[in-house]
Amino acid sequence: MRRIRPMLMLGILLLTTSLPAAEERPNILFILTDDQAPWALGLSGHPHAHTPHLDELFQSGAYLPNSFTVTPVCSPSRVSTLTGRYGSEMGITDWLNPRVEPDHGIEPGIPTWPEELRKTGYQTALIGKWHLGLLDSQHPTQFGYVDFMGFRGGGTSPFRPTLEVDGSTQTVNGLTTDILTDEAIRWLRLYEKKDGPFALSLHYRAPHARWLPVRDEDWAPFDGLDPELPHPDYPDLKVEDIKRRTREYLASVAGVDRNVGKLLEELQLLQLHENTIVIYTSDHGYNMGHNGIWHKGNGHWIVNTPPPATENIPRGQRPNMYDHSIRVPTAIRWPGVIEADTIIDETVSNLDWFPTILSMANIPISDDLTLRGHDLTPLLKGDQIEWDNDFYGEYTTKHQSKTKMRMYRTPLWKLIRDFGNPERDELYDLKNDPEERTNLYNSDDPEVQETIRELSRKMSREMQALNDPVWTQRQGGVSSESE
Repeated sequence: MRRIRPMLMLGILLLTTSLPAAEERPNILFILTDDQAPWALGLSGHPHAHTPHLDELFQSGAYLPNSFTVTPVCSPSRVSTLTGRYGSEMGITDWLNPRVEPDHGIEPGIPTWPEELRKTGYQTALIGKWHLGLLDSQHPTQFGYVDFMGFRGGGTSPFRPTLEVDGSTQTVNGLTTDILTDEAIRWLRLYEKKDGPFALSLHYRAPHARWLPVRDEDWAPFDGLDPELPHPDYPDLKVEDIKRRTREYLASVAGVDRNVGKLLEELQLLQLHENTIVIYTSDHGYNMGHNGIWHKGNGHWIVNTPPPATENIPRGQRPNMYDHSIRVPTAIRWPGVIEADTIIDETVSNLDWFPTILSMANIPISDDLTLRGHDLTPLLKGDQIEWDNDFYGEYTTKHQSKTKMRMYRTPLWKLIRDFGNPERDELYDLKNDPEERTNLYNSDDPEVQETIRELSRKMSREMQALNDPVWTQRQGGVSSESE
């Protein structure tokens, strides 16, 4: 595979100052899965993943193996993807739990990239998961999506889901992944080119638990499988539990793969594929026995005897910002622009989608927009530019565990500080310990301690720049210069 290795980007490049004719602007198909880890791809080398259609998609354009989400759970990740800003800026730092805060969600009037596309003539639709608020003022149609079919909350069943269809809530017969794909195809068949290009967001529920049922053909590769474990030497693992979950999880991913293949075939049948950018990514990653846990940022121990509870962490929980929780599978197919088999090694995040999609559509970015991400199109086009591979993330948990985690990651090191539980601070040497097995935070090594001070200073600058509530609420904290 050809690798593009640009040097580092100083900021968002200049965009065109006027819009081209509608027929010259590309269509955009944005596919977002839920809880999908990059390791759950055949392309990644996983010994059991069955994803031929996704592998083909990833190889047909740009594969971005160092793609991350700034928060490793649903709602804050989704609001960052939509707005190009951190969840703490939007008041959403953990998954929205309607049982606890039924009115909490995205604030009306917040700029989003679907709204920017809609204002310039794009036909827009969201099919699938929203999870940014249940109130009518928080409805997807208030944020740029003209059409919506799916579910506003955080979850629904993988079979016979309850969905909003034509403005009313109803139970729809069938498998949820298939239903959402069929609706996306129906919408594309009704699309009229004369009314402008389209921007269709398809947000799958899968492979979010629960994973079964799936179609027989999706289960077949895993029926009776004895899967390999990612960390077989981890002490006291619930081995059979991990193996069962692995089979079911990979079968759910296989269902996504089959449906993506069906959708991409439909683009060709409708003769839309040559002018359609296809973006594939997930809201966050997933652990399946990695480091002794399963799930995502709000992980659960999957060992026979979990560590004891602490003041803010219940027994059985392991809130985390491991790479397996924040790294997401990401591919971009852009016919005529991105060469096949392109691999982009630079560190990117879901904050980058807003400026990137506007750049792809040749829409100028207004001076009054605040965006934290950067335009990826120079990387995608192979331009030799500078790019910052440092990455800052955040995760304040509110449900069950109570943490105030902040993370600063470079290609070599990762520092995680929990400002609610300082005894949980972590430092990992990513070069020598990519699986993040050994926490070096309390090491006496002078190089390690200097690394902690340097990354702490950078973390503090990020928190101050964002006016992070965790930073402003600190009492008697040390200054960024001395940390």
